[in-house]
Amino acid sequence: MKRGPGIAQTPLPKGFYASGVNSGVRAYRPDVGLIVSDSDMTAAGVFTQSEAKAAPVLWSHKLVPSKKVRAVITNSGQANAATGEVGIANNLLMVKATAAVVGCHPEEVLVASTGMIGVHLNVDLINKALPELAARVTNTAEHFANAILTTDLVPKTISTTLKLSTGEITITGIAKGSGMIHPNMATMLGYILTDAKLEAAAAHTFLKTAVDLSFNMVSVDGDTSTNDCAFLLANGASGVEVLTAEDVALFQATVTELSQLLAQAIARDGEGATKLIEVNLHGGDDVMLARKAARGLTVSPLFKCAIHGEDPNWGRILARLGAEGIPAAQLNQMTLKLQGEDIFVDGAPIVFDRDKVRGLLRSDTVLVEILFPNENHVPVVKAWGCDFSKKYVDINADYN
Repeated sequence: MKRGPGIAQTPLPKGFYASGVNSGVRAYRPDVGLIVSDSDMTAAGVFTQSEAKAAPVLWSHKLVPSKKVRAVITNSGQANAATGEVGIANNLLMVKATAAVVGCHPEEVLVASTGMIGVHLNVDLINKALPELAARVTNTAEHFANAILTTDLVPKTISTTLKLSTGEITITGIAKGSGMIHPNMATMLGYILTDAKLEAAAAHTFLKTAVDLSFNMVSVDGDTSTNDCAFLLANGASGVEVLTAEDVALFQATVTELSQLLAQAIARDGEGATKLIEVNLHGGDDVMLARKAARGLTVSPLFKCAIHGEDPNWGRILARLGAEGIPAAQLNQMTLKLQGEDIFVDGAPIVFDRDKVRGLLRSDTVLVEILFPNENHVPVVKAWGCDFSKKYVDINADYN
């Protein structure tokens, strides 16, 4: 797979174009981005489960799944959340202005916003920038990816080609997210673009399955946002359909893998983070409980601080798993590993080389393995998070 950062340009699928410019809302960086297609896109979306949904979420949610979307407009710096009827009106003004420069109907424009909650959109500045935004589109992802960042340190893009039974397609992923990240979506935005031909119902299934195993398994700080959303957009420009059972399985696996890599990039770029944490839970007999427990560990402030301090404190892990509802019978047979080293075996503490494990925890990626001896277990469950550092407190103490 081609991925960025690390390559100069991340290609978009056939018929897709994107751009990002500075409208003046933010002082020094791009703050509005556009994705367009030469032809109508099939679109699916999943959105925050928060009851405090932002105006752009309310707009986009009612439009998808759809067979006829032409553009996605995204602004950063102003979330247009908790802005009441004024926020609804401002969102519509931005949609109508985008539709005018793209040459489509307002109902063919999806919206995402990210930034400060409770701040009204500066629609005049954003709308004045839209003609330039439309004029600057390219077939690469970087300008758009930079325009949607907030506290992120790096843009997050990835692309791959895939051979199906009737031809080759391209799938490209773009995401943003660094803080207010927690399952059931977070202050993260995700965009999966493909030139494959998809029906709307199939697109929704592909996206929902991928999100459940990726974006909904990542947490930075345990707070769910007002604005998060993820879209799957397919314009059919390759002329290739996802026809056979093998095609479906391969397409689903690839969309899921791209989404997981983007989710990991979000966790690694977590506010103040110095380490990516990956939790692998093996042998659970209830997939929903296994997901809850794995995610719960990535949320635990005690565990996250222990990892930051490179402290192999298995008690933090045991306590959180018990709090998440893992039955005592399973905990009494559990084995825990940090960076591949046993630290707790068959439900009991063991003597291990703490200095060696501390040394292994100096890595910028930490693997936590939770193993239960269950022959009828569900597939391994994976979750991602990051450590808590002093810088995280500084960033969020001074956010305003």
